[in-house]
Amino acid sequence: MKVLVVDMTHGGIKIALEFLKKDLDKVYAYDIYKTLKKEDINVLTKKGLIFVDKIPDEEDLLVVAPVHSTVEEKNQITHHEAVKLLLSTRIKVPVIEVTGVKGKTSVVWMLKEIFKEQNPLVLSSLGIEALIDDKTHLLVNNISITPANIIKACKLAENFEIGIFILETSLGGTGLADVGILTNLAEDYSIASGTKTASMAKSQIFNSKMVACDYDAFKSKYSRFSQKTITFGYKDDLTKVDVGASNVNFGLDNTHFKAVINNLKTINGRLLNTEFDVSTFAPAEHHLNNVLSAVCASLILEVPIKTIQRGLKNYRGIKGRTSIKKIGKITIIEEINPGINVKAVEKSFEMISPYKDCAVILGGRYGITCEEINEEMAADFLDNTPKNIKLILTDDLGRSIKSKINRNAEYHRNIDDALESAMASGSKTILLIYRSNFADINMR
Repeated sequence: MKVLVVDMTHGGIKIALEFLKKDLDKVYAYDIYKTLKKEDINVLTKKGLIFVDKIPDEEDLLVVAPVHSTVEEKNQITHHEAVKLLLSTRIKVPVIEVTGVKGKTSVVWMLKEIFKEQNPLVLSSLGIEALIDDKTHLLVNNISITPANIIKACKLAENFEIGIFILETSLGGTGLADVGILTNLAEDYSIASGTKTASMAKSQIFNSKMVACDYDAFKSKYSRFSQKTITFGYKDDLTKVDVGASNVNFGLDNTHFKAVINNLKTINGRLLNTEFDVSTFAPAEHHLNNVLSAVCASLILEVPIKTIQRGLKNYRGIKGRTSIKKIGKITIIEEINPGINVKAVEKSFEMISPYKDCAVILGGRYGITCEEINEEMAADFLDNTPKNIKLILTDDLGRSIKSKINRNAEYHRNIDDALESAMASGSKTILLIYRSNFADINMR
C-alpha cells in the first residue's frame, strides 16, 4: 500500500514520518500550502518521504488529508483517523478527547484535577504535561491541538507511568477515546473554503466509544448518535438532559450547585441516578456548562462522586484563559482566549451585568485562529449594552471595533494602559475579554 499525506502545515509531517515506520511501499508528502523551506524538504526527503505537487494517479493509494481540506478522493481518511490508525495499538490506558467550539482547554484542566491520582498525560493548547504523583512535568509549552500532536504526546508519555490520556483536539476526535466530549457548538462556522462546517468536522468525536455531548448541539446536529451519547446542559427542564444542575448559586470566586444525574449509562453499562453538591470556579452559565461536561465524562468512566467533587473544588480557572485575580478591593476577571467570538462576548457581559461599578476591556489580535470575530455583530451588540458599564477597547481588534460602534468607549493601544484606566475610573469589577494566545502578551 502507498500513503499520501496532504498538508505539511497542520501536522502532516508528524503523520507522514509515522507512516514511514510502517511496512508500506511509498509515503508521499503533499505540501499543499507551500510552507516548507527547501532545506526542510531536503531533510525529510533523506528520511524517506517522497514530495509531490499533486495527487499521484496510482492504485492502492490511501490519501490522508485534514478534515478542513478541500481534497476529495475515493480512498481517503482524515488526519484524525490516521492518528487512530497509527496509535491504536500503542495506547494501553483510558483516553478522553475534548473538542468543541468553546471551553475545550478549561474542561481539560478540570479533568486534570479530577483524574490527578491516575497520573494523567494532558495535551491542551497550553502545552503537554504529565501530572505524576501530584507533581507537574511540563513537557512542551504552547502547542497546536491539531490531531497530529497526539503522536508527539504519546512519544513523550513513554518516559512516565501514565494512567490516562486527556487530550484537547481541534475539529473532532480521532476515535482513540473511551469518552469523547463535545463541549458546545457556540458557532457553526465554515471550513474547507465554505464546503464544510465545524459541526460536520466535529462529528468525528462520535467515533469515540461513548460521548458526553452538549444537549443543544446533540438535538440540533447529532441526534443520530443517540446510542452512544450522554447529554449535559444547564436547563430549566432537568428531564431533558442526562447531567444537569439545580439550585445554582453563581459567584465570581465560587459557584455552588447540585448536579442532577438522570439514567446516565456508564462505560460498563451501569445506569446512574443520583444528585450531589458541587462547588467550583464557574462564574457564568457557559462556565457551568463546561463543568457539567467534565462531570458527565467522569461519571461515564465511573469515577467516584467524592473524587469528582474534590477535583472540581480544586479547579480555580486557568491563568491565561478564564481566571480571577484581586488587586486590593478590585476584582479582575480575565477571559483570554484565541477563539473569542461574539457569542463569548455576549456571555461575558451577562456574567458581569449583576455587579455595580463595572468596566469591560475588549480587544485582541487577528490571525490567532482560523475563525475570526464578526466585528459588525460585535459592534451591534456593544451598542446595546448597559451604558453604566464602562467600555474600554484595546489593541488591533479594539481599534477596529471602535470605528464601528456608536456608544461611548475609550481606546488604549496598550492593554496595560487600558487596565490602569479601568482601575482609575473607580470600577470595582473589571472584565478583560482579550482575543489572543496568553503566551503572546505580557500582562502586568
